[in-house]
Amino acid sequence: MRLLLLAALFALCAPALSGEHAKQPNILLVLADDLGYGDLGCYNDQAKAPTPHLDRLAAEGLRFTDAHSPSTVCTPTRYSVMTGRMAFRTGYRGVFTGAGGPCLIEPERPTLASILRDAGYRTACVGKWHVGLTFFDAEGSPIHRDGLDPVKRVDFARGVRGGPVDRGFDSFFGTACCPTTDWLYAWIQDDRVPVAPVGIVDKSALPEHPYSRDCRPGLIAPDYDLERVDLEFLARSQAFLREHKAERPEQPFFLFHSMQAVHLPSFAAPEFQGKSGAGPHGDFLLEMDAVVGSLLATLEELDLAEDTLVLFTSDNGPEIASVVHMRQDHDHDGARPWRGIKRDQWEGGHRVPMLARWPKRVPAGAVTDQPLCLTDLFATCATLAGVAPPAAGGEDSFDLSGVLLGTHEGGPVRPVLLHQTWTNRLALREGRWKYLDHPGSGGNRYDRGPLQAFALEDTVPDAKAQLYDLLEDPGETKNLVLEHPEQAARLKGMLDALVLAGRSAPQR
Repeated sequence: MRLLLLAALFALCAPALSGEHAKQPNILLVLADDLGYGDLGCYNDQAKAPTPHLDRLAAEGLRFTDAHSPSTVCTPTRYSVMTGRMAFRTGYRGVFTGAGGPCLIEPERPTLASILRDAGYRTACVGKWHVGLTFFDAEGSPIHRDGLDPVKRVDFARGVRGGPVDRGFDSFFGTACCPTTDWLYAWIQDDRVPVAPVGIVDKSALPEHPYSRDCRPGLIAPDYDLERVDLEFLARSQAFLREHKAERPEQPFFLFHSMQAVHLPSFAAPEFQGKSGAGPHGDFLLEMDAVVGSLLATLEELDLAEDTLVLFTSDNGPEIASVVHMRQDHDHDGARPWRGIKRDQWEGGHRVPMLARWPKRVPAGAVTDQPLCLTDLFATCATLAGVAPPAAGGEDSFDLSGVLLGTHEGGPVRPVLLHQTWTNRLALREGRWKYLDHPGSGGNRYDRGPLQAFALEDTVPDAKAQLYDLLEDPGETKNLVLEHPEQAARLKGMLDALVLAGRSAPQR
């Protein structure tokens, strides 16, 4: 029965490749960190931190209102963005810190970068990697452990394996994990750490406020400034764009700009501090927006804007401290209008901003309610680059190129959305119906601590699953699992079938 159900599902969603394009677009993918749906003015008219550059990007392109990160936390989302495959299929649970690894992306698996490189693109990654790496100790043994002690064992004279340059990128400048949080504060250039860390970070010199407490006492390199991480990433991406324009103007590029902003701690650069009118986290939001504005200005300066598809999104919803204190101190809700935040299976944990601009190709000022998962970037970008997505990858990636170009007619390209938490708890969405295969948020605790003030009454406290009608109840306030058992059973069966099949997208 499950296989018949799965076959029918695939038949409904089998896409056709979009038509030939006169020229492969350059692709700039900007991935913000812990940015909520309600953090941008173009999504939330009550947002308190100004985001003029991203609001402009929305006005000049396409804005998705039903876009979702593959997971409610960073490592699994980044795996899924790069591979077009839901990370729960690897069996890995959690996130990497410090010297954690090995790389979650299997060595022979096609990645978004590798398929574009094979299509003739020059590929570069700047920023946070966070999909696992292999560092080595003095004896040449791999470390593969999170925490501070493993970082202290690293022989930084040795190369690093399993990073972006081993997974489809021609070049990389960035960090292993969260740039201002996770035990190792040092730059990685391609597969080397050019300046090794020499001691524990001095936190006494850093800003102290409710959004600054996530900075772990890790090893730091002398050239590493925790308050200028995103400006360093910006300078590196701008340098790549300028060098590419000067030396390879006829070759398309794929630049993955993976931001630190606005992951806690909120260490905005000094030139942005006190400028937003919405506190330290508002200042960080302002800096994030300014970085995007500078990238857009560089494209225009180099006469690349018209030939470049710009994609902007986030890896999951907003963090606990930023939501609690921004609501309390500045009447700003980074998750608005959804229930839940980072780590939660409710919409606020994974419904994210998604903006796309490609002048004269993507309709300007357009808005779509087409469901999208960030896994779909894999198949969509491949199609726009003029190549078919590989049959051996992208198991959960649907081609939404027609939606981007305004040529798609009819209903949703995706019949369903899969969702997962960092502990691999799963959910499935079909149209108005959303089924959570577990009780509670799937992530955060709402029975204690700062989130207790935001807890909602559990309308079916003994149920082992949840069912919501998002059309009638977008806030996910009333669990209908007992009122509509046939609907819950149907979605549960569909979810189990997609897990068993190893894919949710049609076989190519």
